[in-house]
Amino acid sequence: MKNSVVEFTIGELAGEADCKVQTIRFYEQIGILPNAQRTDGGHRVYGREDLRRLHFVRRCRGLGFSLDQIRVLLTLVDGGAYTCGEVQALTLEHLAEIREKIIDLKRMEQVLEDMAAQCQGGAIPACPVIDVLLDA
Repeated sequence: MKNSVVEFTIGELAGEADCKVQTIRFYEQIGILPNAQRTDGGHRVYGREDLRRLHFVRRCRGLGFSLDQIRVLLTLVDGGAYTCGEVQALTLEHLAEIREKIIDLKRMEQVLEDMAAQCQGGAIPACPVIDVLLDA
């Protein structure tokens, strides 16, 4: 085994990482996870480092990092020559994106709130919300 004695099938790895088998295959396909070792029968097998990397990716996704951002982080980690400053710069860039999304979401919230306030919620076919959406 390439990275540890412990071996997981793809189903076991998915269970340990709380994700779907298809997600693991996708991450392998796009190069986020390395291609798995194969048994003589062609079945994928994974080790602890694969699980650790998958946990890293899942945590990053949970924090809203894009796959491209995760790829950059992994490139830094894989090369072993990263600095905390480089990671901080990527994190601060992502934080700025998140703050921008929060501003956009608050704007959307206000627009939806205003639209809903115009609606009486009755049984008549005319609806101010639909009118606003059609006229936008």
